[in-house]
Amino acid sequence: MRRMAGAGVAKVGVLGAGAFGTALANVAARAGAAVTLWARDAALVAEVNERRSNAKRLPGAVIHERVAATTDLAAAIAADLVLVVVPAQALRAVAQAAAPLLPAGTPFVICAKGIERGTGRFLSDVVVEAAPNAVPAVLSGPSFAADIDKALPTAVTVAAGDEEVAQRIAQTLASPTFRLYHTTDVRGVEIGGATKNVLAIAAGIVAGRKLGASATAAITARGFAELSRFGAHFGAKPQTLMGLSGLGDLILSCSSLQSRNFALGHALGEGKGLDLLSGKGALAEGALTAEILVEKAKAAGVDMPIAEAVDAVLGGMIDVDQAIVQLMARPQKAE
Repeated sequence: MRRMAGAGVAKVGVLGAGAFGTALANVAARAGAAVTLWARDAALVAEVNERRSNAKRLPGAVIHERVAATTDLAAAIAADLVLVVVPAQALRAVAQAAAPLLPAGTPFVICAKGIERGTGRFLSDVVVEAAPNAVPAVLSGPSFAADIDKALPTAVTVAAGDEEVAQRIAQTLASPTFRLYHTTDVRGVEIGGATKNVLAIAAGIVAGRKLGASATAAITARGFAELSRFGAHFGAKPQTLMGLSGLGDLILSCSSLQSRNFALGHALGEGKGLDLLSGKGALAEGALTAEILVEKAKAAGVDMPIAEAVDAVLGGMIDVDQAIVQLMARPQKAE
């Protein structure tokens, strides 16, 4: 990780001014950094700079005085570290655009949760391919943008291949209300985030169908078993999967309508139909990850029946009731 320049004030670039990007920009500013928030929308940039708000994406938020918004990508990535807070499926394009401008050795911290469709690449591998001069890192864990922005106590995990890099990212972003644990298990952290999104849709379906608290607990526990099997196959450390970016994030996302994935599943459970996937409204990353997650699991011989059921419902192959029947009718087995 490049050393902080000048008097020691960290410069942090945030790519993406959605709810989570805006919240993380405030996090970095509260931690003492000078923050440049990049967005393509000139009107949004003006709103942030002139009115200190982002009313559409994070209502009620007051943008910290140390946050300056810009449409200039080069200005945003001239930083000690860059937080990339764009949807998973947009990561490659943003990384490719940033690569020629990015100072060598800059940590490129992925804050999206997913697997790239088409290639099946994990997101850290996408960054390695698209921006080889960057140092890929991942930030993930149980964290809603609204909670972060209100400075409610939040803890997440940051991973980088070099432990010193992970530590310095954590130190740069840490504040009394935002705690970061560090690890070198990049794969484990990104698998936890990608997989829990799909499983949260299943939990939302159970809640929307009013199947009861017992069913919600069962789907969450068995979902974690799937997450663990998938992670283990790809080399994730068990303690990572049991931590904030695995089990912690799964519990949060499987229990609240603040989770976009849970909310999507809840709506499907209520019978509102697949028109919810039209692209309007908040993005549920799990809906875009389910198919490629199931493909990777099948290719690896990893049993993931809940993820498969979610993918089948999203693909219109079965309805919610058929998915429930199929899961409950699976052969009895040891836990």
